[in-house]
Amino acid sequence: MIDPRLLRDDPDRVRAAQAKRGLSADVVDRALAADSARRQAIADYETRRAEQKASGALVARAQGEEKQTLLAQVKELAAGVKAAEAARNAAEVEWDEALKAIPNVADDAAPAGGEEDYTVIEHVGTPREFDFEPRDHIELGRLLGAIDLERGAKVSGSRFYFLTGVGAQLQLALVNMAMDQARAAGFIQAAAPSLVRPRAMEGTGFLGQAADDVYRIEGEDLYLVGTSEVPMAAFHSDEILDAASLPLRYAAFSPCFRKEAGSHGKDTKGIWRVHWFDKVEMFVYTTVEESYAEHQRLLAWEREFLDKLELSYRIIDTAAGDLGLSAARKFDCEAWIPSRNGYGELTSTSNCTDFQARRLGIRTRGEGGATPVATLNGTLTAVTRAIVAILETHQNEDGSVTLPQALRPYMGGVEVLKPLGSSVG
Repeated sequence: MIDPRLLRDDPDRVRAAQAKRGLSADVVDRALAADSARRQAIADYETRRAEQKASGALVARAQGEEKQTLLAQVKELAAGVKAAEAARNAAEVEWDEALKAIPNVADDAAPAGGEEDYTVIEHVGTPREFDFEPRDHIELGRLLGAIDLERGAKVSGSRFYFLTGVGAQLQLALVNMAMDQARAAGFIQAAAPSLVRPRAMEGTGFLGQAADDVYRIEGEDLYLVGTSEVPMAAFHSDEILDAASLPLRYAAFSPCFRKEAGSHGKDTKGIWRVHWFDKVEMFVYTTVEESYAEHQRLLAWEREFLDKLELSYRIIDTAAGDLGLSAARKFDCEAWIPSRNGYGELTSTSNCTDFQARRLGIRTRGEGGATPVATLNGTLTAVTRAIVAILETHQNEDGSVTLPQALRPYMGGVEVLKPLGSSVG
């Protein structure tokens, strides 16, 4: 959640941030009213409780009829205290809910507007031009025996798939290459659970505007995660981190599950937009002051990985209206995908400042006492989309695919993926 002091001291800044996202400022007014009501309810409760204590002391010294009168007063005061306590508790809940309804304040540098209002920061490489008619990843996957969409749909339904043969090998190769890069950069490797309790989902902001995209296990107080950002953010919940240990950097592998509720009829074929995929996610705990430089470092690590895959891509500064609830700023790396005749998101990195840490009770102790840390996340590889980009970018006229140099050691030294039954190369 946002810093309550910012809301009280500079509500116009929060209203402006809402406008930048294209959202109503009503949530700001609701939170201010809830804060005022909460403070009044606390004061009322404390006043009544003090009266009750004072009357209790008088009862202890009173005798006879006076004592009976005072006892009746104390009883009446106790009922008032109980009612005031209930009112205080209700006001606290309303304040908490109102505060949580406000997204993180977008960074001043983030572009205003919605999904199409991003700013292109840089183009890297040149989209490949083919001297033959290129195939899409669906056909290439079939020729290589790498992707089986029909059996995926038969077994699990639409937007599911099997990776087989070199497809499965590519998945493991991408994960291992990502993990090796992260380890070399000083990240702690992690294998994170894909099922989490509601506190983790709410604490990371995924039960707000993204709730429709989340799978919930019926009959269980558990959710399937759409990214290992969720378990890794909750990993240090309710802890005070040693300032000397920051930044704490984790690289977490996990399967990810998404309903894709808002994408009906969009990218329905192939493995670009699916309900399940595997991912390696970078997650960092640091100070708010250092988070902005750390955000640039995460972007640099993402670029390093995409460069290893020898892809053409662009970097965009996501507009405020397209940010998630928790993010103050987000950069996307979008690779050129021939079959889309355009760019598509392969990785993203977000600075959530202290928004998630406030919800999850994660702090560090400094000279001024314990303060919330900042959390950041960044995709190192989302396997299915990386496979799409590799197959389509590096394909050859005969349906074979020349692997990027950096990936070959993770594929047993293979240089070219050949169509089944082919004698190519």
